[in-house]
Amino acid sequence: MSSSFTRRGLLASVTSLALAGSTGCLQQIGFERRSAWRDPPLASDRPDGVYIPAITEGMGMYGQTTAGRYGVALMYSYPHRFWTLAGQENQKTPVEPDDDIHLMAALWDKKSNQPLPIDSGVTISVRRDGELITQEVAYPMISQQMGLHYGSNYSLNGEGEYTAQISIGGMSFYRSGSFADAFESATTAIIPFTFTIDKLYDISIEEPKDGGTPGAIDPVSMSGVPIGQAPSIDAFPGHHAGTVVTDDAHLEVFVMTQERSERDTETPYLIVSARTPYNNIILPMMQLETTISQNEASITTKTLTRTLDPDLGYHYGASIPNLTQLSDELMLEIKTTIPPQIARHDGYETAFMNMDPVSLPLQIK
Repeated sequence: MSSSFTRRGLLASVTSLALAGSTGCLQQIGFERRSAWRDPPLASDRPDGVYIPAITEGMGMYGQTTAGRYGVALMYSYPHRFWTLAGQENQKTPVEPDDDIHLMAALWDKKSNQPLPIDSGVTISVRRDGELITQEVAYPMISQQMGLHYGSNYSLNGEGEYTAQISIGGMSFYRSGSFADAFESATTAIIPFTFTIDKLYDISIEEPKDGGTPGAIDPVSMSGVPIGQAPSIDAFPGHHAGTVVTDDAHLEVFVMTQERSERDTETPYLIVSARTPYNNIILPMMQLETTISQNEASITTKTLTRTLDPDLGYHYGASIPNLTQLSDELMLEIKTTIPPQIARHDGYETAFMNMDPVSLPLQIK
């Protein structure tokens, strides 16, 4: 259960209560009247893992379009803090006084409906009457209710008509299957939108009852827009070797032994699909190293390749040609050398940071 309200409703309540000499309900939940949603309270005693935020915001849709194979959606919400990651260090990005809106772009493949994690850069430029108003890098980020997206806080020039230009860099990581020759070139999507304060303030704000406890808020459903979830376990071909968890990152391990005609990697093929708990949001942009051992003696060590595949989704994989020649008494160790280099909203910023090595028995079927 959670209490739900909008910022406009909160401000109306504050105005009414202020006339009666009250401090108003904004302060009761940790807001100041002059800043409203600028820096709402964090959950106290945040766990070292995924947790339910103290405050969550909904989002609205400005529009959808296509750019080549890309499906592109532009969404918006209140300006809000987020955390960026550089190596092992995360840094809070606060809301600045002139921030008006949090713009978000979602990207997916129109043919397969696969969400697309882009590590080569997404930029959102906003123009009004042909004049550039603002241009910011849209960080790849994950949010419990907004899923995988690219976003940042933006300053606008008052209410009115704007045009967002979403510039998408070509993918630099490996792609397989029918994705092998796709997404190489940079492209641009154009989505016009109208910014009004009332429309922004009508977005709901939630105050979950269990804020600060392990768990996650359900993602917001936006018609036709994938939220960035990894494929279900049943969707993967091959043998599911098991699930291992490190710093709340869930790593689903598969071994694929049967070749597919459209695949350009050798089998046996080791697959690690990394995702968040609860919502199964993709955890991209990390570096994994695996060691396969037998009788405590190392047989092979591989750095897994970040790969995008129309059937397997975004995963970390490596071909291990001699794997089927070994006995079933194998042990797989997965070591994270670089954690997911993706920005996080409240509820994810304390997880996926200190990812200790994990292991599981590896059977070949």
